[in-house]
Order: sequence, then structure tokens, then C-alpha cells
Amino acid sequence: MTQSDRPANGGRDDARPSERNRKRNIVDDGLRPDLVRGASFCGILEMPLIKAPKHIITPTGMVPWSRRGYDHIPDDFVCFYEMDPLFSDVLLAVDEHVEELTRFAGVISPDCSLYYEMPLAAQIANTYLNRSVGYQLQQRGLYVVPNIRWGDERTYTTCELPEKLAFLGVEKRSVVSIGTYGVSKTSRERYHMRAGLEAMLEELEPRVVLVYGAMPKDVFSGLEDCTEFLNYPDWISRQKGGRNG
Repeated sequence: MTQSDRPANGGRDDARPSERNRKRNIVDDGLRPDLVRGASFCGILEMPLIKAPKHIITPTGMVPWSRRGYDHIPDDFVCFYEMDPLFSDVLLAVDEHVEELTRFAGVISPDCSLYYEMPLAAQIANTYLNRSVGYQLQQRGLYVVPNIRWGDERTYTTCELPEKLAFLGVEKRSVVSIGTYGVSKTSRERYHMRAGLEAMLEELEPRVVLVYGAMPKDVFSGLEDCTEFLNYPDWISRQKGGRNG
């Protein structure tokens, strides 16, 4: 833009502050560095640490964020195992939703997508958002269980990075959560789900793994003795009577 192209107001648009705020996105704020003020960071990627809780608490059930207005059991946890746009408001304005989240016994950190075809830089950024929001909610006094999400082998091995991206920012021998809903349909998806699960069990040695969605035999068979798996039906199955479809 040349000097003659600049608006007369010095480069600012004419939108009111409230209108500009509504248009604000994650990039404008540099992935919200204010969320991790005071955090401990893990590895060369400096993933914010979600600390292990002093006591492991497990939910009666899991309620997706977009369904939080429905009746739920007091011991339910709220989770984000759904399409990313449905919980983008939490990523953009965590402060505005803390009070609403306290209605639940706990919260699973956001399940920001890691697709196989997604550039590695984007997968790193989405893992960071998972941990940074989880850390901030923990700082606000909520009981937070870290969600572990991996994509292809670049995220759960060291084939590309010197560290296993998917497991950074999570303490060992505690409780974690994973979601299988919608990501274990094809043979390729189940292959990576199994390989990533084995890598997670080896790396984090979790005492308890919460599983949202079905537990396919070709993914979980033979791993029963590695940890305690607790299975929770996805929301649709829960509404139909509690069985995963």
C-alpha cells in the first residue's frame, strides 16, 4: 500500500471498536500468549504444561460444549469432541466462558483438530491451543483433564520433530482423555489411532484413560492391561440409551 492509498484516518478502518473486536481472530492476538502467563513450558516447542491433578476424578459422562444447555448429571465433564467451529468461541474468549464451565465437575481440554493432511505447523499450533486453554482453565480453578490428540506419525513419533508433539505439555502417570468419535472409521484412521495409542501409553504411562466414543477391537485389543480405560458414549449414542454406535 502506497502513502496515497492509505485511508485518511491514518490506516485505521472506520469500524467501531466493538465491531473490530467481533472480527478479532486467533492470529490477531498471536495465539493468545496472555493465556499462558506463568505457565511451565515443555520441550523445544515450549508447549504449556497442564499439570496433573492431585487426585484423579472421573466423570459420570461427557457432554460436548455445544450441548451444554441440555440437562446433565452434576458429575459430568464438558468436552470438545465435535467440529472445531462449534467451540471456537471458547478459544477466542476463554474468560467469558469460565463461569459456564464451572457448572460441570470438570473439563477436557479442547480437541483442536489434527488432520493427516494438515501442515505440521498447523498441527503444532492446534496442540498449543489445546494446552494453553487447558492451562488457563486450570488456573481459574477448574478440574482439567488434558485431551491427547494425534494425527499421523509426525505427531506421535520423532520421524520429523525431535519430540513427540502429541504428548508435550502433559505429565506422566495421571489421567488423560482421548476421542475416537468420527476418527476411527477407515483402516488408515484405525491404523494411526492404534499406533498413536501405543505411543501414548509408552510415553505418558497414564493411570486412567477416558475414551469418548467407540473402542474398536483392532485399536484397543491387547492394551487392556496397560492402563484403566473408561469408555463414554458419544452424545448421540448417549441420547439413544448409552451405547456407542
